[in-house]
Amino acid sequence: MPQTDDEIREKYLERAIRELNALTRDLQSCAHCPRGNLMPVLGSGHPQADVFLLKFAPAMSEVEEGVAFYGRAGTALMKSFKRLGIDPLAVYGTLCVKCPVGDGSLADPGCVARVVEELAIVQPRIVVVMGEDALTVLNDLDIPLSKPVQATPAMVQQLTPSIDCLYVPNIDEALDEEASKRAFWRAFKVLGEWYADLPPY
Repeated sequence: MPQTDDEIREKYLERAIRELNALTRDLQSCAHCPRGNLMPVLGSGHPQADVFLLKFAPAMSEVEEGVAFYGRAGTALMKSFKRLGIDPLAVYGTLCVKCPVGDGSLADPGCVARVVEELAIVQPRIVVVMGEDALTVLNDLDIPLSKPVQATPAMVQQLTPSIDCLYVPNIDEALDEEASKRAFWRAFKVLGEWYADLPPY
């Protein structure tokens, strides 16, 4: 019996939710990173988001809540989405280093590589990569058909044939100092132009 487009989309969404839940269970039971009793900081947002935010490591507020982009960075991004006319429900955010280790270099490379799984599940149209550390990780990941992304702010580049990429400064370093805030905003507001240009179907 033929299925409607809505039914097909619903099936894809259900599958994405199942796969993200399975990834969450795997991350929570992972014993590779030296995180002690602390839980990993998990990605959050829509399981089939158009926009995929990628930051290198969690801030303290994210560690405390166990959720990526919780706290000041998340609040600043929500204000930015509102100003740019981007639906926050079209966004998924995650971290390269999900375990709250003092030094990101201590994170297990296999755990960091799980970003590839998140990309495969969410299937975004654009990755917004924040800061040079996150960009280094992204370029080192084994993403099928990917091209290297340059550290050129405010320029939409092609990551894969189906995923664009926008490099912006690290949001955590752009919360206090005025020049840093402006540099982040100059780069990030390009996302609004990209989003407005998306076909509505």
